[in-house]
Amino acid sequence: MSIKVRIPTPLQALTQNQSEVEVTGKTVAEVLASLEGKFKGLKERLYDEKGQLRRFINFYVNDEDIRFLKGEQTSVKDGDELSIVPAIAGG
Repeated sequence: MSIKVRIPTPLQALTQNQSEVEVTGKTVAEVLASLEGKFKGLKERLYDEKGQLRRFINFYVNDEDIRFLKGEQTSVKDGDELSIVPAIAGG
């Protein structure tokens, strides 16, 4: 099952400057684990010290925010896209 993951610019140094990579998995959690297996160091950027996804990073499966689906247990299928989008604050 090949899932395309869109990598934000701040994390591309960890993915050999690639803005998109393909990994496998049946859930968002499996895709992120596969991503860490391929590109060491991403997990600590995506998860906090309690093992939870960081609040200031948004994850979308095919443009759907996983917070409104099943979170990390959101299912993915071959050809889906997972976008990792850092939140932007300003004022």
